[in-house]
Amino acid sequence: MPDLDSIIRKHVLKNAHDFGSADAGSVAGKVIAECPECKKDMKDTMSRIKTEIERVSGLDREEIAREMEEFEYAKKKEEEKTITLPDAEKGNVVTRFPPEPSGYPHIGHAKAAWLDYEAARAYEGKMLLRFDDTNPEKESREYVEAIKDGLEWLGIKWADESYTSDHMDEIYKAAEKLIQEGKAYVSIEPREKLSESRTSSVPLPERLLTPEKQMEKWNRMLSGEYRQGEALLLYKGDLESLNTVMRDPALARIIEAPHYRQDDKYRVWPSYDLSVAVMDHLEGMTHPMRSKEYELRDELYYALFDALGWKKPVMIPFSRLAIKNAPVSKRLITPLVEGGKVMGWDDPRLPTLSGLRRRGIQPEAIKQFVLYFGLSRSESEPDWEVLLAFNRKLLDPEAPHYFFVAEPVELEVGGLEEQELELKLHPRKDMGKRRLKVSKKIFISKTDADQLKKGDTFRLKDLCNVRLTAKSLKLSGELVEGIAEKKIQWVSDSRAECRVLVPGDLLRNGEYNPDSLKRIIGFCEDSCLELNEGAMVQFERFGFCRLDSKKAPEFIFSC
Repeated sequence: MPDLDSIIRKHVLKNAHDFGSADAGSVAGKVIAECPECKKDMKDTMSRIKTEIERVSGLDREEIAREMEEFEYAKKKEEEKTITLPDAEKGNVVTRFPPEPSGYPHIGHAKAAWLDYEAARAYEGKMLLRFDDTNPEKESREYVEAIKDGLEWLGIKWADESYTSDHMDEIYKAAEKLIQEGKAYVSIEPREKLSESRTSSVPLPERLLTPEKQMEKWNRMLSGEYRQGEALLLYKGDLESLNTVMRDPALARIIEAPHYRQDDKYRVWPSYDLSVAVMDHLEGMTHPMRSKEYELRDELYYALFDALGWKKPVMIPFSRLAIKNAPVSKRLITPLVEGGKVMGWDDPRLPTLSGLRRRGIQPEAIKQFVLYFGLSRSESEPDWEVLLAFNRKLLDPEAPHYFFVAEPVELEVGGLEEQELELKLHPRKDMGKRRLKVSKKIFISKTDADQLKKGDTFRLKDLCNVRLTAKSLKLSGELVEGIAEKKIQWVSDSRAECRVLVPGDLLRNGEYNPDSLKRIIGFCEDSCLELNEGAMVQFERFGFCRLDSKKAPEFIFSC
């Protein structure tokens, strides 16, 4: 049997971290899923779970986070992975980040961009930003700006910027060379016929026409004689190839929608396969990278280079990266945005760059997270906690500390005199101090209040020890001397009402999770009203939060 105590500890810590206190039933479900053998003696398993919950309940949030790190990817490898490229010469490496401007950038784009950028930097080369904008039905200037803004926020600097749609004449020349040399042809057959040809390996009759006849049909595509959907430029591949990509793939098609950059200047647009080959040649790529979902298309990529007589670069594959239960595709996110189920493309539950930024994820954390997986070809879908572990390590030494209590309950402490308390903004770094006005009227969180019994002694952190003397709608206590092991977070009567949004998994079993965003009402120190929007703070014994709006105010829980 696996180490059951270690498995229990991991899930109790995670559950307590996410929800303030661990629930035995929730933990048991996770433990059984990871260690089915423990069902043979559930009495023993539940006993161990309850013992661990009792231990963890005495830890504050920072202590819980520190213990969790031994179970996180961040602990396994702190240094960034070195990127090694085959056949690379220092000073002579050119890479490119070629997004299609058809949606907002997300964590997958961040991985691709960082790999391209760091590979070029490792060899003192350069990375180009190229917008692969050859589908006017999907693309817009809005997405171009969103991608550039996201890259700038990440700290990625590109050597030059280009747009595939600005090079249509060169792409047309490459297409015409393929036609004239008998390596491409125009098909006006229905798509069903083309599909049948690819399946049966029987060529279409028009495949056998002379290059001169093919050029006539190509010119009809360009002139408008054929309408959208009526003609395709196809590469003469191998209809018997085991790689179905090579069975006469499309190189160009007619799209009559206006283009965000070229307007109606062009109506025949290249496929991804043709445009990426031409642009990589024109821009002198030495080591283009793309996710391994395109692996079967590598044969076509190199075939086009051979057919056009160009020197071939070295294609570098890498695996895609996504976060578990967090959608990245426009197809999945758009209905959630339009249906009002999320706040927009910058919703903190989304792995879009704008969503990550709003959640308070630091650019450096994203860099460390994506580079941890490097050029591995194994698909990765870690949960949020892996990214959050990197983020916590960056925020811990930098974020100023404040007090916050969720669902506050009033506590009147007899004998506590009015005073002004001076506390450090950070326990280790010299960031100055903050002042708290204190009176006998104190507020603690409902979670802590529910766990107290009459006669219990506890410490209000950094203030005093209290014995609970009465418990009803509000609590009463009195000052006591000595040592109290249990520490409780508090806020004085001089406080500000605030709200904290706590994002969770947006999807559950592939469907929208209606419980993915919790709204916690609470009190924070009134000095938080002086913070600027976007400020990152650590609410002690709660977690790192970003001030999203000064109205109310409203924070977003980060990690």
